[in-house]
Amino acid sequence: MEQTGQIQDRNGAMKVRRSYVRDEEEMLLLARIGQRDREAFEQLYRLYHSRLTRFLMNLVRRPPMVEEVLNDTLMVVWEKPNSFNGDSKFSTWVFAIAYRKAMKALRRQDVPMEDEEAKRRPSEEADPEQSFAQSRVHGLLIKAMSELSSDHRAVVDLTYFHELGYREIAEILNCPVDTVKTRMFHARRHLRKRMEGELADWI
Repeated sequence: MEQTGQIQDRNGAMKVRRSYVRDEEEMLLLARIGQRDREAFEQLYRLYHSRLTRFLMNLVRRPPMVEEVLNDTLMVVWEKPNSFNGDSKFSTWVFAIAYRKAMKALRRQDVPMEDEEAKRRPSEEADPEQSFAQSRVHGLLIKAMSELSSDHRAVVDLTYFHELGYREIAEILNCPVDTVKTRMFHARRHLRKRMEGELADWI
């Protein structure tokens, strides 16, 4: 038992270290972007493209709009890198911009929450080595999430797919932590009803 605990500690330390290194790399790229370095912007674009695409797809559920919002988000990074004041993680800042842009796009287009994209397949960028069980859970979760409001989908997506804590999610959504917790409570209750059998325990 002690050995298992030590392994978990080392893995946890490694995860923190990787996160720290990634944050440092992103800040260096942002500094270069501030000097109008196009190569640095392209590197940052590649780092965030798949993460933001998955997040936005769960919000707006229309590929053309996803690409539009993604480009608008990263344009802010290119045009206003100095607007990042360091009060939060860089990734939190970027996701907050993406969320605001997505909500604005939905209001502008008056897009209904139920549409054909709700039946989309899980992301094709998922790890090809993941098990059939994981794929099934992912598919069922995506289908169940399509029935949630955009605010509730955002909380679920950031929690399960991006592994963020409630405090960071609150910063991204610009709302109190208690609001995030409440949204997650109702979202999980809905998802548990929609997931099949023992898979509900995953939520």
